[in-house]
Amino acid sequence: MREALPAARPGSSELRGIAVTLVAMMLFSLMDAVSKYLSMRYPTPQILWLRYLFTVPLVLVALAPGGIVHRVRSAHPWLQLLRSLLLVVEIGFVIWAFGRLPLADVQSVLALTPLAVTALSVPLLGEQVGARRWAAVAMGLVGILIVLRPGLGVIQPATLAALAAVLLYALYQILTRLVGRVDAAETSLLWQFVLGSIALTAVAPFFWRTPEPVHWPLFVVAAVLGGSGHYAMIKALQLAPAVVVQPFSYTGLLWSVIIGYLVFGDLPDAPTLIGAGVIVAAGTYAAVREHRLRRSF
Repeated sequence: MREALPAARPGSSELRGIAVTLVAMMLFSLMDAVSKYLSMRYPTPQILWLRYLFTVPLVLVALAPGGIVHRVRSAHPWLQLLRSLLLVVEIGFVIWAFGRLPLADVQSVLALTPLAVTALSVPLLGEQVGARRWAAVAMGLVGILIVLRPGLGVIQPATLAALAAVLLYALYQILTRLVGRVDAAETSLLWQFVLGSIALTAVAPFFWRTPEPVHWPLFVVAAVLGGSGHYAMIKALQLAPAVVVQPFSYTGLLWSVIIGYLVFGDLPDAPTLIGAGVIVAAGTYAAVREHRLRRSF
């Protein structure tokens, strides 16, 4: 009689989730670099529109084996619409900021997002957040003040756009948690790209600038990298809880420093690195703390 194979250990699943997260962060960082290059030559709505249009076929192909028709059904279509629009505006702010600041500077501000989600989950989701995680949120705010250095003339419209993106993406994640209670992750992915494409089709043509032939492949590459990154994150969250993979999302900041230097010759200054370090440490502590609390129940 053949012996039964041992069941996969939860720890091994978490390790796979972490590995997939690391891949997703690399893909997102490469996409950001392509978007930054394009944003210095083309209007933001056009970049975003083409990225969405080229991503939709990739999403349809990825979801086809499981069936497209039943993926379209959502228990909360209006929430899906709202979260999709929030994501479009958020990405638009980020692309616009990339065209005006180094990749690492923008990513340092965006690193505040997990802490913003923690703070907003209290009034919007009714979650309980203890004193230690509130302390982590406070430390994240200290970190962002170090990055922005208010009063020293460092704050720019691009950094304010990145901060607005943090708030929008935090709200997007809150709504994603809400719809995730009844809709599959694949359903949310399909809705966000299809609805985003429809919304951008109504706006982007007014900003159209005919791309040079050499730049068309870059629009496709940005879409492939973005779609692959989103799909990888969905897989990562299927393999491991969000609180496990979230600290590893900060590797995107490291990739931004490396790619920003190699491609654009940009290096963040010392205050930006210090502030980013404080934000990453605070966000990692909040995630580890939540993971321990969940395991204790």
